[in-house]
Order: sequence, then C-alpha cells, then structure tokens
Amino acid sequence: MLMREELADKDIREYSAVALAYIGDAVFELMVRTHILASGRKKIRDIHHDTVGLVKAESQARVIRQLFGELSEEEKDIVRRGRNAKSTPPKHADPGDYGMSTGFEALLGYLYLQGEEDRLFYLVNRALNEAVEGGD
Repeated sequence: MLMREELADKDIREYSAVALAYIGDAVFELMVRTHILASGRKKIRDIHHDTVGLVKAESQARVIRQLFGELSEEEKDIVRRGRNAKSTPPKHADPGDYGMSTGFEALLGYLYLQGEEDRLFYLVNRALNEAVEGGD
C-alpha cells in the first residue's frame, strides 16, 4: 500500500489535475466530517446532511472564488488546471461550479501531497468559515 510520502516523492507535476482533485476530494471530505463531528452534532443523518452541504460543487466553487485572491501564483495555476480539466459534471451540477470545485479539490490534493499541512488547514478553515458566512 502506498502512503502519502511515497506519492509525494514523485514530481507532483506528473499527476493530472483530476488525480490531484481525487485526493483533494477525500482530504476535504474527511476534514469537513471531522469538523462537523467535533461541533457536537450526534445524529449521523445530520452529520451527513451538513457534510454534503459543504462539499457540494456549488459551495466549493463559491469558496475558491472568494479565496482566489489569497492564493500564490503556483496555487492559482493548480486551481486553473483543475478548473480546465476534462471531466463530466453530474447532471445536477452547474458546469462552471463543477470546474471550479475540481480546481479547489486539486489544490487541496496538491497541498496534501506536498505535505503543506499548515496551508491546507488554513485554506480548509477559511473554506468552512466562508461556507458558514455564505449560508451553507
């Protein structure tokens, strides 16, 4: 079984934006679930409902649009790679939002694989704050 360190030993540029987003999606969902569970909600149904509200494409797209100005040029490039990646959005998702959310997830996957936990936690906390302020 490969671990993050083994993946990070490879040049991150070798990974497609979709592969980075695949990892980023899992990282973000785990962090959101942890945050919601720690907030004191106990019913799994409620935890699931709140998680879905935060990880859906529309919410992620809104967050990355709000945070984009805070990103480094390298981070912006990763978001653009993810946004422009060839993927098919679900029928219920707006294609523009889906692309931006893929960019957000690609950035999170990149930061995770690079071992940049401080930056990863900062952006996820900002995302959670933006989502709460945005009404999600």
